Amino acid sequence: MVLNKDIAKKTAELLLQMKAIKLSPNEPFTWASGWKSPIYCDNRITLSYPAVRVFLKEEIAKIVEKQHGMPDVIAGVATGAIAIGILVAQELGVPFVYVRPEPKKHGRKNQIEGYLERGQNVVVIEDLISTGKSSLNAVEALKEAGAVVKGMVAIFSYGFDIASANFEDKNIELTATCVRIPVLVSHAESVNVQFKKPFSLEKINEALNKADGCEVYDSREDGGYSTPIEAAGKNETFISRIRED
Repeated sequence: MVLNKDIAKKTAELLLQMKAIKLSPNEPFTWASGWKSPIYCDNRITLSYPAVRVFLKEEIAKIVEKQHGMPDVIAGVATGAIAIGILVAQELGVPFVYVRPEPKKHGRKNQIEGYLERGQNVVVIEDLISTGKSSLNAVEALKEAGAVVKGMVAIFSYGFDIASANFEDKNIELTATCVRIPVLVSHAESVNVQFKKPFSLEKINEALNKADGCEVYDSREDGGYSTPIEAAGKNETFISRIRED
């Protein structure tokens, strides 16, 4: 969920200006979820730009207070959200902890680093949401430690349905400063896919229609392709003119 479209647009503009959005269609990135994608949003780059990190900490702090009230503690998800989490905690004047993906194998074997009391209200800060599984893993660790998790705020979310379903299943409210990267209308890309085994176009259409965030729009009488009219104001990826070369 995005609270303020102007802030979402400003965040997207900053990410694009800093070249935090990376595209690699020929060698897809592997996300923490295990998914492979031609796009990657590297929010850590924002930390190198003082004006940008001030903007993000102030806006995220406002979202935290508006959605959840003043928390007792801010928790960052390691490692990507440790820095921005500290900045938000400093802005709000509250303590900070961070949550590892799993307990350390040495020392005190902590999964949560920092001082946290049972019953304290916690808002979790995340840098990026794809499926949400690693983020919700941090939430579970906090709950097991006795924290009351009020919700999560992220810099960026890809807006996948599976993430919404995962957060809804765990009854955790997710808010992001930016969902995907909005453009003025839409952009297009031609993709050529090679398969090791033969597939019918019907099977490919069926698979794409079932994919999260995709919508096959191949029924126009004037050519069978989607246009900016269908894409404007929507998060889905519209797929058209599927054909065999």
